[in-house]
Amino acid sequence: MIKVLFFATIRDLTREKETMAEGADTVMELLLQLSDRYGREFREEALDGEAVSDRIIVLVNGRNIAHTGGGETRLAEGDTVAIFPIIGGG
Repeated sequence: MIKVLFFATIRDLTREKETMAEGADTVMELLLQLSDRYGREFREEALDGEAVSDRIIVLVNGRNIAHTGGGETRLAEGDTVAIFPIIGGG
């Protein structure tokens, strides 16, 4: 099982702070699976066509997928995935 944590506005979309998922070998497969579970609004925030949206930050075991292969980042049993919205401020 893969533990998935949701933060800020992503948590608002899922109405959960965490969930468990299985059967996803990559981050993209996981996001597609979660999109099926949480619906159109989650999909629109998390995905940009066939790619991970630039409106979210995804960490796998604390490492940003921007540095590990993006949507093709491999997942394994016991991984923890955290999904954050991009938050601007200043």
